[in-house]
Amino acid sequence: MSRRDEVRRRVVRRAEPGIGDAELRLLTGDLDALHRDTFPAALEELRDTTGGRRADQGAARLPTSRRGVLLGGLAAAGAGLLAACGSGSDSSGSQHAAGATPPGKASPYTGDLRVVALAVALENLAVAAYTTALAKARAGDYGTVPAAVGEFATVARTQHSDHAKAWNGVLSSANLPTISGTPLTIAASEVAKLKATKSVPELAAFALNLENTAAHTYLYAMTNVTGSGGITTAATIAPVEAMHAAILSFIAGDYPVPDSFIDTSSAVGPAALTA
Repeated sequence: MSRRDEVRRRVVRRAEPGIGDAELRLLTGDLDALHRDTFPAALEELRDTTGGRRADQGAARLPTSRRGVLLGGLAAAGAGLLAACGSGSDSSGSQHAAGATPPGKASPYTGDLRVVALAVALENLAVAAYTTALAKARAGDYGTVPAAVGEFATVARTQHSDHAKAWNGVLSSANLPTISGTPLTIAASEVAKLKATKSVPELAAFALNLENTAAHTYLYAMTNVTGSGGITTAATIAPVEAMHAAILSFIAGDYPVPDSFIDTSSAVGPAALTA
């Protein structure tokens, strides 16, 4: 049994989140602050891709706070993911690469821009998933849902939406259609998995897998996109996705470690894009 399967099994088995509401709120607040501090730099890099800046200069520093040590631990998970770019990890992104643009339909997205379009579709899928999960929670499908869990889901959804808008901005600048839906070969199966969840632990297991998929896909993107703006944006977003997964691991009662994130085993390859 793989580590991920073991974490999923433990998540589903647990009746309560493995972290208290107060701790989860602190982590969510710091995660939101980190996103607000780092993401504008990535957007600026996208606006000035000819500025000649190195990708690692585009990311802002972590905000300092009384909870900096704990936040730094989460950032380390993201940093571990980034370190994999030079560690010889598999960058094929082939696990979910089956399928492609329908026969007879020429895709307008090629090269780097196909990876960008893939990122938008995946971010849109995350937004849709969190939106559906929040609606199911309001309808009582999960029983009593801790308020802090709903707050985390709302913040994560907003961040995924911001990421999608940034990538869509790249497509728009290239005079290409923006991606508004989830044109992915994996979309239907992920929706089915989400609809099948009946409890907060099952939802956490689903979200953890989705966030890991996003983080692994950004690692894939960082090794397959050549433009400095795209690399910077991927490098800025990847740790945020990894920290989403890290917080979900805390909810599951499992301490997140960098080694959990430094591969591309769950990456979605460009062939999964159907647009």
